[in-house]
Amino acid sequence: MQRSIATVSLSGTLPEKLEAIAAAGFDGVEIFENDLLYYDGSPREVRQMCADLGIAITLFQPFRDFEGGNRSRMARNFDRAEHKFDLMQELGTDLVLVCSNTAADSLGEQQILVDDLRELAQRADKRGLRIGYEALAWGRHVNTYQQVWDIVRQADHKALGVLLDSFHTLSLKGDPSAIADIPGDKIFFVQMADAPILAMDVLEWSRHFRCFPGQGEFDLPGFLAPIIKTGYTGPLSLEIFNDGFRAAPPRANAADGLRSLLYLEEKTRKLLEQEATPVANLDILFAPPTADEYQGIEFLEFAVDEALGAKLSHWLQQLGFAKAGQHRSKNVSLLRQGDINLILNAEPYSFAHNFFESHGPSLCATALRVKDSAKSLERAVAYKAQPFRGLVGPNERQLAAVRALDGSLIYLVDEASDGPTIYESDFSLSPSPATPGMLKSIDHMAMAIPPDTLDSWVLFYKTVLDFKADDEVVLPDPYGLVKSRAVRSQCSSIRLPLNISENRNTAISHALSTYRGSGVHHIAFDCDDIFAAVSKAKDAGVALLDIPLNYYDDLGARFDFDDEFLSELAYYNVLYDRDANGGELFHVYTEPFEERFFFEVLQRRGGYAGYGAANVAVRLSAMAKARAGGIRHAKL
Repeated sequence: MQRSIATVSLSGTLPEKLEAIAAAGFDGVEIFENDLLYYDGSPREVRQMCADLGIAITLFQPFRDFEGGNRSRMARNFDRAEHKFDLMQELGTDLVLVCSNTAADSLGEQQILVDDLRELAQRADKRGLRIGYEALAWGRHVNTYQQVWDIVRQADHKALGVLLDSFHTLSLKGDPSAIADIPGDKIFFVQMADAPILAMDVLEWSRHFRCFPGQGEFDLPGFLAPIIKTGYTGPLSLEIFNDGFRAAPPRANAADGLRSLLYLEEKTRKLLEQEATPVANLDILFAPPTADEYQGIEFLEFAVDEALGAKLSHWLQQLGFAKAGQHRSKNVSLLRQGDINLILNAEPYSFAHNFFESHGPSLCATALRVKDSAKSLERAVAYKAQPFRGLVGPNERQLAAVRALDGSLIYLVDEASDGPTIYESDFSLSPSPATPGMLKSIDHMAMAIPPDTLDSWVLFYKTVLDFKADDEVVLPDPYGLVKSRAVRSQCSSIRLPLNISENRNTAISHALSTYRGSGVHHIAFDCDDIFAAVSKAKDAGVALLDIPLNYYDDLGARFDFDDEFLSELAYYNVLYDRDANGGELFHVYTEPFEERFFFEVLQRRGGYAGYGAANVAVRLSAMAKARAGGIRHAKL
């Protein structure tokens, strides 16, 4: 299937847009008229530019307010059309988008519309051109694909066909199933756009809030599936009007666009595979390797230098981690507790060293435990993730890895069916500690990212790793608002809230500033006994985040706890939440390490699945006070 995108979907000049489209791997491009008008070269130069870049011009658009126009202006309308045809022939494209008329004085009699479009098709056909007729959701007389098909069918001309746009159907809550009744050869072009569900004027909605497939709330596989059933094999294109996209870097945005189309094809293919009657042309849709089954986080790797590595190691040992091994040939150490493996990498001239130079002490790599790393890597690369291959020493295992959007690494690790583990291969291991630690596993991590990148990160995890995304929530910070959207593996063994803030003094903005970019700023470990774990940590000297005593007064009023239990919560700075089903969360936070990241220790009871959103405000207030040097004045 030919994959295309409209130039209006990207920021930049026309040459910048075309270069970004080609670099992303698209096969074709829709030339939006304004992009051509603002370019100082000729249409022939644009044609040559596209040819040099290896992309076809799939469509020229739009041609507005034509059919049913005021009769006194129809001669002028046909003159306008002939001028468009001249441009198309210079551009080297044979298809123009004609959108339904929106003019207040346009005529709605169907026979007039049929006659106008038939004559337009006859004129186009003489030049070897075609007309794709599209229903705008705000069209004056025609605003559904059913009306368009009825007119095209009556006009009965080979150069006139249907142009389908998902937004115009789904924004009006239209049923796309009847598209399957349109002959595939009469569908000339298909445009796809997702969008959040909003209650607003449909024109404003379309012009400002469209987004790539997988970033909104429309059922796009349900729209594309009946199109594929018709036998359609033409271009699948993106037409996105979005204020944020108009300011985003064109190359990164184009890469997101292609990834989103592939994702839509994969989801549509899976939907059609469930049909009782086999679909003949299913093979035109993208079919990456099926996502592997995740089994949690294998290890986290921190980029440090010698001094900060020693300091972080001491911090972690206070939290109950034990030094479990030293790399056989590199300045890399392994710490363990329960099922948690943490690697501190201070090796010079390494990926971690370069990451440290850019971001300071930080999480530079996350390893995901999978059943088949080769299959997982194949899927990631099919979705245009950048593979990474690091320097490997003697007897070390080469781990499959890809770069995340911030340049950090995501390792995909499986255990060999026979032979040593990755730790046995790479490290000189120490004997296991006699006393096991209190922490069991990595519950979740949270990441601070720039506000204009949230959709890109969600799309990356949905496509490359087949994660699912939770609904977005808005959380209060003393200095503004934080928006959070968690992504998780299908089995929920890996969870990652993604946090953004447009206010410059919030905790998330502070994390972005100190990190000098995106980064994991929060790592949560789970345990079976929160009070025993925190007591042990306090005795070891772990600095915990002070929670105001007023919080516990309010907690007692809300949950009718007795004074002794409240005093225990307050003494250990433990926060508490309860969900609607009676599930409970107990959690406590450390102060940040070098103003970069902090740790959370938590205990879930009764199936609690959230992240303690009810406690975010008090936690962020306490963190803001700690950054300002505040102390807890009250005594228990």
